[in-house]
Amino acid sequence: MYEFIEGEFFEKSPAHLIVRADHLAYYIHISVHTYSQISNQSNGRIYLHFIVREDAQILYGFSNREEREIFKSLISVSGVGANTARLILSSLSPEEVTQAILAGNVVVLQGIKGIGAKSAQRIIVDLKDKVGKGAGIDELFFSQDNTSHEEALSALVALGFPKKTVEKILTRILSEQPDLSVEEIVKTALKFM
Repeated sequence: MYEFIEGEFFEKSPAHLIVRADHLAYYIHISVHTYSQISNQSNGRIYLHFIVREDAQILYGFSNREEREIFKSLISVSGVGANTARLILSSLSPEEVTQAILAGNVVVLQGIKGIGAKSAQRIIVDLKDKVGKGAGIDELFFSQDNTSHEEALSALVALGFPKKTVEKILTRILSEQPDLSVEEIVKTALKFM
């Protein structure tokens, strides 16, 4: 829903940021990594992720898209909420999180407060394919077909197909035919189900 906000950094702390933009001030939860990136700035751009819960509407902010994408990947893992993902990104840089996942390094993830062995293993198992396969982090998160991939994935999962199966099929389809529309991707994927 929200891509980014630009404005004056009215108040900063390692856990939150208040950005003033067009006569409004926004309270944004941030990681220590983001804080370290913006600590010397008085204004700038913060990439956002908006979460709506039954009892709250919360903005999470990131100094760059890479960190936001890792955050979104982390919260997609069962048992990892937004605050846990923020804690992970406060303890490790986005690059360190990616390397720990690719290397299957349970010990690094388990070293973060609140992350046990089972949670660390689940993060690695669920995300290794997303950050692996030899793709650079930029290719993974900013490829042109990422939006089409995500929309097609969402549609097929909503139809009741298992997420991991759908992801494998979509990866194969998009590697062979990267210029397909979302509708064409879904129709092609249904032929393989």
